[in-house]
Amino acid sequence: MDPQDPVADTELSEAAPEDRSAAEGELVRQFQERVFLIAVVRTRDREAARDLAQETMLAVIRSLREGRLLDAEKLPAYVCGTARNLINNFLRARRRRPETGQALQEPATNGSQVDDVEQSERQFLARRAIAGLQPADRLILLLTLVDGLKPGEIAEKLGLSSEVVRKRKSRALGRVREIIATRSRK
Repeated sequence: MDPQDPVADTELSEAAPEDRSAAEGELVRQFQERVFLIAVVRTRDREAARDLAQETMLAVIRSLREGRLLDAEKLPAYVCGTARNLINNFLRARRRRPETGQALQEPATNGSQVDDVEQSERQFLARRAIAGLQPADRLILLLTLVDGLKPGEIAEKLGLSSEVVRKRKSRALGRVREIIATRSRK
């Protein structure tokens, strides 16, 4: 299974038991840490976050087995939505339950926590889009965005003209933007 593809590409509801187990393990590997981090930020409780991450993974696997996810491209959003719902339920219950004589208040949530989840989703889509580029275009983007090299420096390294590097970079960024825009609207 390609690590860049979401696990939902494998039909869990129709897979043989051994294939389903492997796919479910891959799903957990891909998403449990993200869900845990979201839960830690929201609950400020590592133990509760571990429980919520496991509960989220179980709920998602159950949904996939029952065939409730119709579009495999939406798996990351589905996992995040399931996590958000379970975390909100946990926080509501915790607020109602007095602890040491005082009711706990939900941590103040500003837009940044929601932004973090959305940023994570955009990063996932960007990585996937970049992985689909031609190797030379991927290299040009990496040298530009990660290493901070200018087109002239990249041109020297790759034996191309600066203009060719600029055009390839521009086209590659356009393809990445287009893929992200298309997939985030689904």
